[in-house]
Amino acid sequence: MPSPHIKTLGRNWVQYMDDERSQNADRMTTLTVTLAPPLNALPLTRPSELPSETFHRSTLIPVHPLLVPSSGDCSSCARYPDVVMPRQDKGRLELHYGTQKAGKGEVCSNHIKCMLNDFSKYSIKKTTPIKSAIQSPTRSEKEELGALSSPPPGDAVPTATGKPGDGGEDDRESWDSKWQYLLAVIGYAVGLGSVWRFPYLCQKNGGGAFLFPYLIMLAVEGIPIFYLELAVGQRLRKGAIGVWNQVSPYCGGIGVASAFVSFNVALYYNTIIAWCLYYLAGSFRSPLPWSDCPKKYYENGSYTVVRECAKSSPTEYFWYRETLEISPDINHPEKFNWKIAICLLIAWLLTYLCMAKGIASSGKVVYVTATFPYLVLVIFFVRGITLRGMEDGLKHLFTPDWEKLLDPTVWLEAGTQIFFSLGLAFGGLIAFSSYNPVHNNCFRDAVVCGLINCTTAIFAAIVVFSVLGFKANITFDECTQERERLFTNIPMPELPECDLQKTLKNSASGTGLAFIVFTEAINQFPWAPLWSILFFLMLFTLGIDSEFGTLEGVITSIVDLKVFPNIRKEILTGICCAICCVISMVFAHGAGNYVFILFDDFSGNIPLLIVAFFECVSVSYIYGLRRFSDDIELMTGGRPGPFWLLCWKYISPTVMLTILTSSIIKQVVNGSKYMAWDAAEGEVTFQSWPTWAWGLVAVLVLVSALWIPGIALTRLCGLHVIQDEEPAWFPAEELREFHTIVPHKVTNIERKLFCMRDDGLEGLCCPIGAPPKEDV
Repeated sequence: MPSPHIKTLGRNWVQYMDDERSQNADRMTTLTVTLAPPLNALPLTRPSELPSETFHRSTLIPVHPLLVPSSGDCSSCARYPDVVMPRQDKGRLELHYGTQKAGKGEVCSNHIKCMLNDFSKYSIKKTTPIKSAIQSPTRSEKEELGALSSPPPGDAVPTATGKPGDGGEDDRESWDSKWQYLLAVIGYAVGLGSVWRFPYLCQKNGGGAFLFPYLIMLAVEGIPIFYLELAVGQRLRKGAIGVWNQVSPYCGGIGVASAFVSFNVALYYNTIIAWCLYYLAGSFRSPLPWSDCPKKYYENGSYTVVRECAKSSPTEYFWYRETLEISPDINHPEKFNWKIAICLLIAWLLTYLCMAKGIASSGKVVYVTATFPYLVLVIFFVRGITLRGMEDGLKHLFTPDWEKLLDPTVWLEAGTQIFFSLGLAFGGLIAFSSYNPVHNNCFRDAVVCGLINCTTAIFAAIVVFSVLGFKANITFDECTQERERLFTNIPMPELPECDLQKTLKNSASGTGLAFIVFTEAINQFPWAPLWSILFFLMLFTLGIDSEFGTLEGVITSIVDLKVFPNIRKEILTGICCAICCVISMVFAHGAGNYVFILFDDFSGNIPLLIVAFFECVSVSYIYGLRRFSDDIELMTGGRPGPFWLLCWKYISPTVMLTILTSSIIKQVVNGSKYMAWDAAEGEVTFQSWPTWAWGLVAVLVLVSALWIPGIALTRLCGLHVIQDEEPAWFPAEELREFHTIVPHKVTNIERKLFCMRDDGLEGLCCPIGAPPKEDV
């Protein structure tokens, strides 16, 4: 076999071009690797003359895949079952092999995988197949290429046809396709809040008039921060902790805070998935177990309805008594709920199985979890618009009450809903975007995903209230019949009040909507078990992919920090899921629902607003808007307009600070209570949180928020809690040449509004130095 021609490119690229590949392109194996140390510091030895053990032991010279020793038995490779051969468009470790024989036997694909896995610990950082394009060399690379000998006759050098970054030195995981990434982000952002909270807020806060503050908050708060997180993750190519530590070592606490918030939220969010699994299992029974009150039978054949159920309703009784086995208040947990504990175990097991291989596994799952909810919503929409009374529900939902816009609470709730429905500040968006190609258009992704989230929420509200309108009409008819029956009695008893609009206003949100109100409406459908299966499968898929993104923010941060460098990611994911599963058992007892409400109300709200506020401050006032705009221009080919800069520097931080301050004042002035179940009366009562619960609230908030000033103070004192890392690979020069970017001249608007200067400084608004000419 002729010896391959070896050519050194800039950044230590080495390309093997076999003399015979043009004649045997379908059979020959070609490998491109990056070496450490550089090739020009090593002896050039013909690969065909190397001993076979070079594959596993040598750290000095590159390896040719055709030298893989093979006896035809691939069982020795079983210790590397997780090594995957990536596709050529991913710019990752890549190898193409055919049926060419090597020595005593054929090249075994498993042996090749073993070789790559072993050798990657030493030298191999990146490979590119011969058929994929290499990137155009930079000016310094061209000079180096000119000093090298030309390739032997017959060797055709491939031309550059790809985008910068497709074949770069980035060894980070990447998405299989753009669709996979978009579905993952949409599935993460479009969560349960879009289905069970937005419809309630809309009808409560002025109906159609609520869309006005909702869309304004989407424009000035939601999409700008969504855009910022996608851009900073794609540019710096790390998890939340690594990103903010690279923005400034004093900002590393932002990433730690978001990781702690994500951990706390992931704990209770999977409890919702466990409840959905319990109801999903019950949906396979006919009649549905929550369709009628349980009866107590006597020996003579007579029976009585359980008093607690008779005073409430079958759906309320099943939720509070059968499912939660709820206690009177948070101070009396009573017995452990084994049913929910088993469902929690299953929920965490499913989460682990879907996340074990990182985005290689969760990326495949999102094809189902992100699309199935839309299919179910469409099915329910078709069913809902055919129901009697659906027009009453939609009229109640969208009839505008413009006076509500004068209430500051309406704007506060609109901003809060936008913030949490998009999943901002959790670190999940930063983690997802860090796996993107460097030339991905993050601006388009932010706008598209933000609008899809908003449209989904409105569409879900239409579906929910078309069904609730049907339920309200049935309740109104039953009430009217009861009035007519009682009207004939003498003496006349007190008649029940029948009001259709009042019934619609009593629609709940959150778990009350999903597990009580909507299930009661499903009871009225023909083939009720089928509709129940579809509904709880939809809730399950809505919740599970949001759980992926939330937990991915935690795991990616741990991996990037190399806290446990010798533990493989799937084992680390398993450890995290196991710890979360054990801790989440606090939700599986009589008072577990009250602890869930406490986590839901306090563990995420205030800390996330603090994190997002400091994200905007860090990018705008520390990293610098001009530098950030330059980065976005390199990635997308276009600079962000003045509107986005205005939002990042002034509007979004002001909105978040206003929401945060108003929320704290509201808690102090009005207090906070939780809904407790009164079994004797069969109704919900409101009780105040005990002192120890407020202590737990303080812990949940401070354990996240204190990392932000804490990391900055320790850095000032010379203590490095977060170790500094080398910047991730970023082909700035290639991107600049690809997009034909010329140096940006500061405009008058940028001078006046953002204090930018021609020398690269940003004035008193942002006293930082000019960005480096090349960030690689």
